Amino acid sequence: METNPLLILPVGALEAHGPHLPLGADQIQAESTAASLADRVDGIIAPTLPYGACPEARPFPGTVSMSIVDLQRSAQGALLEFARMGVRRILVLSGHAERGHMAALREAAGETMRAYPNVRIVVLSDYDFVYELRGKDSPATDGHAGLLETSRVLFLAPQTVGPARPVVPHRGSPFVPGTRSLEEWPESVVGDTRPASAELGSRIQKHVLERLEATVGELLPR
Repeated sequence: METNPLLILPVGALEAHGPHLPLGADQIQAESTAASLADRVDGIIAPTLPYGACPEARPFPGTVSMSIVDLQRSAQGALLEFARMGVRRILVLSGHAERGHMAALREAAGETMRAYPNVRIVVLSDYDFVYELRGKDSPATDGHAGLLETSRVLFLAPQTVGPARPVVPHRGSPFVPGTRSLEEWPESVVGDTRPASAELGSRIQKHVLERLEATVGELLPR
């Protein structure tokens, strides 16, 4: 193994994803993507942080939402320990992309880099890249547990996907603060999942991995 390996820390969430996708969809996607990326960049994979901050989906059964403070504390504790061990290149790869969740991970990384100035950490969600395909491979309003995510999980873990294919029109506005109402977000789904397919999921995953590999090369060079 090289003397300055890239460490990939997958982060998941236990969160409702409608009647068709598993509660652990975010963890499944983060871990599968981390494994494929590690092969491409000669990285090593840390054990997953399985819980996240999911306040929007909290009203739905099965969701376990950590507070932003607790998530930051958990992630920061792990990152500080990796830095103490001598790890110098870290990618925090989250399968969950909610704003508060990502802010907690970024703050944890920032505190770690302040404590260890020779450590470089990049924090992102694979959905930063999945959603680049909105308006191309899906409607521009596709969202959580919608066409893109359903297709991706069909490709990565088809045995976890149920037969339901919900259709939920996009409602609400990103400019209105607070949690979306159940009327705006029934079933924890945004989008029309009927056209979902493993074939589309394969194309999505290929795009994600290409973008991740390029990002690692640019921001976390050896």
